[in-house]
Amino acid sequence: MRIVVISDTHMPLRAPALPAAVADAARGADLIVHAGDFTAKSVLDELRGLGPFVGVAGNMDPPAVRQALAEREILDIDGVRIAVAHGFGAPAPLPTALLREFAKDKVRVIVFGHTHAPCNEEVGGVLLFNPGSPTDMRFAPYCSFGILTVQEGEARGEIVRL
Repeated sequence: MRIVVISDTHMPLRAPALPAAVADAARGADLIVHAGDFTAKSVLDELRGLGPFVGVAGNMDPPAVRQALAEREILDIDGVRIAVAHGFGAPAPLPTALLREFAKDKVRVIVFGHTHAPCNEEVGGVLLFNPGSPTDMRFAPYCSFGILTVQEGEARGEIVRL
């Protein structure tokens, strides 16, 4: 399964629309996952219109988004348990905090956002995957999104620079 992973779009403040490369990738994906901070319900609606979709609310999301989405999701895809959460607090300790938060869920992958910095790193058998932001380079060297490939019990992440 090919999953397009997006986070921290912060639209329309940071960009008037999704970058074309992100929208094109999302249209061709088996699943679209957004790890929060849409900042407008219209962005959520647009992504839902591009294909199968799962998302979580972020700390910057308005009430309309928070009412439509949970703060965390657990997905079971082709033998891989995947946690999806936006994240919280300071950027540096976030991966460790998420590993603690999802330890009892026995996940293989944690998809998160919040820091805007891409991350594709395995720690203790768990893939920590943050796609970065496709629209905002705050705290990041470039804009990006992610591709998560899940097949036969294995997961592999790829960061796509924009």
